[in-house]
This record gives sequence, structure tokens and C-alpha cells, in this order.
Amino acid sequence: MTIRNSSNIITFGVPLLIIGSMILLTTTKLFKANPDTLSIGVTLDLLFTVPLVYFLLIRKKKIPRITIVPFFVFGILIASNIIPQENQFTLNWVKTWIFPIIELGVASFIFYKVRQTLKKYRSNAETNSDFFSALKDTCHEILPSKIAELLTMELAVLYYGFIYWKKKTLKQNEFSYHKNSGTISLLIAFIPIIGIETYVIHVLLVKWSVIAAWIASILSIYTCIQVFGFMKSILKRPISIEGNKLYLRYGILSESTIDINTIKSVSISSTDLEWNDEIKKLSPLGDLESHNIVITLKQKNTLTGLYGTKKSYSTIAFFIDNKEGFKTKLENTIQSLTNQL
Repeated sequence: MTIRNSSNIITFGVPLLIIGSMILLTTTKLFKANPDTLSIGVTLDLLFTVPLVYFLLIRKKKIPRITIVPFFVFGILIASNIIPQENQFTLNWVKTWIFPIIELGVASFIFYKVRQTLKKYRSNAETNSDFFSALKDTCHEILPSKIAELLTMELAVLYYGFIYWKKKTLKQNEFSYHKNSGTISLLIAFIPIIGIETYVIHVLLVKWSVIAAWIASILSIYTCIQVFGFMKSILKRPISIEGNKLYLRYGILSESTIDINTIKSVSISSTDLEWNDEIKKLSPLGDLESHNIVITLKQKNTLTGLYGTKKSYSTIAFFIDNKEGFKTKLENTIQSLTNQL
């Protein structure tokens, strides 16, 4: 364990030491006397030498090669803050021509890995072949947990919002939850509301600061894109019963996997419940959306929300369009699994 910790200190410590040295260099009289030449050197060291050194340190380790990218991005952020604006020609060139290529390369690599994961899933009839699940598994395989969650959500919004247009045909073990709930209408209504608010806020802020007005507008437009992606994902990710698992999904907003053997009871009910640590709703919209199915478990389970947030529950409520068909299918599966024991 001590040897491993020492190895990790060297792996991450050496690149960070180089970064620290570059920061200190920009505060010296030597740098101030030769800003043009040294700015180029510092920029190249931060953006290329540091990632190269890190690569050489991890090349024989199990650390994913894609973790080199965060060092490159970190180098851009550091250089942007320590290099004088008038000496950022090299940095700006990299931002304009190199960074987009790396960004596209990372996205392409992740989608390639997702495709490979989906192929692996589909080779096993009992394994879930859901794109979002494959994307999440892939990102967690090659990136640190927090970064993986953020990237998963951003790529999923892009995929469901603008790439996946094919109509989803439900299988016998899949159940929709958007046709009769009013959720889609609610989310569609959010988009023009956000648009109107964006225009009003932009007009007000532009009198104070043009930059602030455009930042607020860009954030609002991005929010609209996210809402659109969330809405489309609800259409494409049905709730399903597969083998001995119940996959509860609410688009890419929340999900939970239940071992069917742990289900205590399933009932058709729209009675108001008191939401607490034991009772949760699958939909993050809360009381804005009704429920008609309530499942109680023999033990606690986990509900995963946006960006990997976790909540525990022993009872969960959600909406199903074909509630009777879902209840019958689930109860038959429970009975079948019980008979096998």
C-alpha cells in the first residue's frame, strides 16, 4: 500500500511540480524582462510538456490514457491566468485550432467506447442495452467519478436531444410513462417561458453590462437545450422488466434498478404520500406530476438523480401509462421467480 501511494504521489506530483514552477517563473524579474519569449515557453510547457510527462509516468500503469486530457485543459486554464493578455498569441492559437480537435477526439473516443459496450451488452440477451447506461459505464471506466457523471449528462443531453430521432417501439417488457402524465407538455411549456425570460433579462442587463447580458443569455439558451434533451430522453428510455431486474427510469433525470426478489408489494394507487427518507418519487418534478404505481421493498434501495446524486428509499412511487399491464407483468415475474426458488 505504501509503495502504491508513493507511486501515485510521483505520478501526480511531478506534473503539478512543473505547473507550480511555471507559475513561479511568471512572477520573476527574468520573466518580466523577457515576456514575449518566456510566455511562449511557459505556454508550451503547461499545454504540452506537462501532459507528456504525465503520459510517460502512467504508460505502464492501469490509469486510463484519456486522463491526460484534464492536464491539458488545466494547463489552458493556468496559462490563461498567468500569461499577460498581450503575450497570449500561442495560447490563443492552441485554443482556436488544437483544443477543438482534442475536444472532438475525446467525444468520438467516448462514443466509440459506448458503441463497443452496447455491442457487448447486446451479445447477452439478459443484459440491459440502454444507451445511457452504456454511456455511464464507459465514462466511469475511463474517467474519475465526478468528471464521469458531468460528462455523461452532457453527452446524454446531446445524444437524446439532437442525435436520437428514431421512434422508440416498446417491447412487451417495456412500459412508457409520458403519454398520460402531462410531463412532456409541461417541459415543452418551460422552453418558451425560459425564452421570454431570457429576452427580458438580456434587455435589462445590457443597460448595465453587455458581457453580463450575453453570459446570462447563453446560460438560458443552454438551459433550453438541456430541457429539450431531458424531454426527448423521457420518450426514449422506458421502464422495463428484464430477467430478475426492474429498471425504473425517468429519462436521464433519475433511475433506479430493483432486484425483483426484494419487492414486498406492488399496488395501483394515486393516493398522496408523505415524501420522506423512506418514501421517494421517481420523478424529480415532485408534486408537479402524479403517480399511479407504488412499490414497497423488503430492504432499502438507491435512487440516482442528476449528475449522480443518490437517495435511499424503501417505497417508491411513479406513473405508468399502462398501469394494469405493468402490475400484471411484474406480479407474474415475481411469482415465476418465487417458483424457481
